[in-house]
Amino acid sequence: MDKIKNIIFLCFLLHSSFAQKDSLSKTKKLSIIVNTDSTVVFKGKRLIEKVDTSENNKLVISGYVSSYFAYYDDEKVDDNGFVQFATMAPRNKEFGLNVALISMQYSGKNIRSNLCVHYGDIAKAVWPTEFNMIQEANAGVRLFKNLWLDAGFFRSHIGIESTQPRENITSSMSLVNNYEPYYFSGAKLTYLVSEKIAVQLNSFNSFASYVDFNKDKLVGLSVVVDPNQYLSFTYNFISGDETPDNATLKKRRYYNNLYGSLKYNKLYLGLELNYGLQKNSKTNDTTSSATIMSGLIVGKYQLIKKAAFFARQEYFSDPDNILTGNLKTGNSVFGTTGGLEYRPYKNIALSIESRILQSDNLIFKQGKNITNQRIEFIACIDVWF
Repeated sequence: MDKIKNIIFLCFLLHSSFAQKDSLSKTKKLSIIVNTDSTVVFKGKRLIEKVDTSENNKLVISGYVSSYFAYYDDEKVDDNGFVQFATMAPRNKEFGLNVALISMQYSGKNIRSNLCVHYGDIAKAVWPTEFNMIQEANAGVRLFKNLWLDAGFFRSHIGIESTQPRENITSSMSLVNNYEPYYFSGAKLTYLVSEKIAVQLNSFNSFASYVDFNKDKLVGLSVVVDPNQYLSFTYNFISGDETPDNATLKKRRYYNNLYGSLKYNKLYLGLELNYGLQKNSKTNDTTSSATIMSGLIVGKYQLIKKAAFFARQEYFSDPDNILTGNLKTGNSVFGTTGGLEYRPYKNIALSIESRILQSDNLIFKQGKNITNQRIEFIACIDVWF
């Protein structure tokens, strides 16, 4: 606990010092704001940011806690005691803490930075041990007008679902996004073509690690189009080789990710499609390329002012185990999710949901039996400011 306090305090000092220097150099006032945004669904996946034209530089401070109770009829667990496909609500038949985080975002005319420290089951399940508490740590500089260069640790922009449950419609993460990168370490060059279009070139160390394990870098392209305040479309492409430098058979990966979101009146809707190819990776022919395909559709409808119904359908196919590794899921896995959300106040969300996962192969353990189906139940409370 002392370690957490020290990191948070250090982050605040660094952010405050950074912000004050920029503010004083321009003789502008610094505004410190506690974030009160309640419309956070899909927010973490939108690349385009409005350029701050005000006279004040801003330091936005926010906090977030997500707790849960989960039940799975699958009894298979990993070394942490988490169920298979562990990301959100990974403890079976237990109360748990998804995440507790504090973030600080500074934005000025020519510089910006973002620091976010987190703790909980999500961090333990998917973040690397050596950087377990750092969700984001990056800084950026405006090179000219609408061109920005940012570098550091980033949350992933791949996939519509976020590692912060409040930014998702459901309380569980689909297999589609479970096997996509959660974070990146590297640099981004972003050009705001207009308030509706942004293009980004990026280079990262690895597909699924902050630290690079070979000389090859992951490179990518992102294009975001926000036609209006209701719609957003994003296309991401990333390519890299995760094989060791001394490997004779290289396995370069090409991954295409397309998603869109709609927020209109009482309806929230998200759609994602993915297609990946990896060279020299076919199970029955190591000289042939293997493919990955996945997709999901998720939606929420506001039944009344404080209550909503949500549902998700997902499809995941990795027959040659490019992403799933030793877990042979077969040709496909389907998942169906349904649930209810209640918001007594604007920054508090209570939800209950159930999901059925069904695989081609027998990968779930129920007592002494091995089956191809898992039933889940999750109750979640999210509070943020």
